[in-house]
This record gives sequence, structure tokens and C-alpha cells, in this order.
Amino acid sequence: MKIAITSTQNIPESTFDLRFGRASYFCIYNTENNSVEFIDNENINANSGAGIKAAEKVIELGVSRVISGDFGPKAKDLLDKFKIQMVMLDDDSQTISSIIKQLNK
Repeated sequence: MKIAITSTQNIPESTFDLRFGRASYFCIYNTENNSVEFIDNENINANSGAGIKAAEKVIELGVSRVISGDFGPKAKDLLDKFKIQMVMLDDDSQTISSIIKQLNK
């Protein structure tokens, strides 16, 4: 399963980003082979619709779950439509690697 985690930078030691549509990066963690890949959020500076565009990107990447701080209503609707699980965390001091470790417990 592929899991997208919103991230402030493109390294595993970076901190979790509470923003979905405006996150700097998406960490794509593949639970089947434990691979980690960082994808630039091309729409971070979009005037509007950043959440929808971010949702479209994770759908395109084949993600089954997204971990972020919050999701806008339009992004939620689109992710729901594609049956992508949304997990909300509120601790932006966590690192991406610590979240991945928690997923593997």
C-alpha cells in the first residue's frame, strides 16, 4: 500500500507538515517494499484549488492513505470519492521517519 505523508522538506528527517494542499512535499511510503520517495507539491503556491490539485496528485500516484494535519472540504470530497483514507495528525514536531516507524508497529 502507498501512503502519502505531508512533509516540510524532502528528507526522512524533515518534519511533518500540517497542511495538505500547501505542503511543500509529499512523502510516498510504500509498505510493500519499505521504499520512500519525496514528490514536490507543484501547487503549493496556487492562487486557489491547492487542495483539489494535491488530491488529484495523490490519486495519480496510486496512494491508498494520506496522513496530514487537515483537509479542505473539496479535497476531502475528492479523496472520499476515490476511497482514499484520510488520517489527521496534529503534531507538527514529528519527523517523517518517526511517522513511518509508527506505521510499521
